[in-house]
Amino acid sequence: MMGHSGFGALLDHRKFTTQELAERAGVTADEVRAAFAGDGPTEVLLRRLAPALGFHAVDLFILSGWAVPEDLAPLDATAAKWAASTVTDAVRLPAAGRCELLKLIRSLPQEERRSSFAPKSPIPLTGGPGAWVIGMLQYRNLNWMGIARALAFVTPTYLSAATYGVIASGRKELTPRLVTDFAALLGIDARELALLTGISLREVPLPPSPEAVDAAALLWEARRLSAVQARHISEVARSLREDSSNE
Repeated sequence: MMGHSGFGALLDHRKFTTQELAERAGVTADEVRAAFAGDGPTEVLLRRLAPALGFHAVDLFILSGWAVPEDLAPLDATAAKWAASTVTDAVRLPAAGRCELLKLIRSLPQEERRSSFAPKSPIPLTGGPGAWVIGMLQYRNLNWMGIARALAFVTPTYLSAATYGVIASGRKELTPRLVTDFAALLGIDARELALLTGISLREVPLPPSPEAVDAAALLWEARRLSAVQARHISEVARSLREDSSNE
């Protein structure tokens, strides 16, 4: 599945040769060529290619149509209950407040995984561009309602929760606006996400806002939290927002 044309376009955009990518990843050029030709990359190869390409490994697995290994999944699927509310409170904080929240998340101890991660609405591995972007957001512990709320606060996109299910199924095509806004929440360059999903952007997108950058970082860091920890972070975010509003 990694053989889809988006990866070749990505390398062209970055002006990488196959040999250069292989050297960065510590693998052979033949392995990279085979993977890009659609011969099926191994799990080990995907893990090595991800940092070489500047991607989170989980995103590369999803974009390649591979099942995400358990160790790359969010720690606790039930923590999704608080993911979106934390984002919607955080983006209304001043920069210092968002920084404080990120530091708190990073300072929390790592708990053990107690159950397998399984999104409530699993996305087909070979579902295409819509499934890929929704899948990447699900692996940031956002369900459809969470995606709807987070995007509505962080970007100009305002859609119903059910619409994201339609996008995931491929019954609603991605648009340049959607790709740009998805990219902001995922912390991925919009031009590169457009290349990977085969969407042509009509113009060079503006950089994401500082609030969007911090929201993407917050979502990523919060993936390792348990439900109890996520609830605590949500309560802190709400408290910080209320204090900021009072000031």
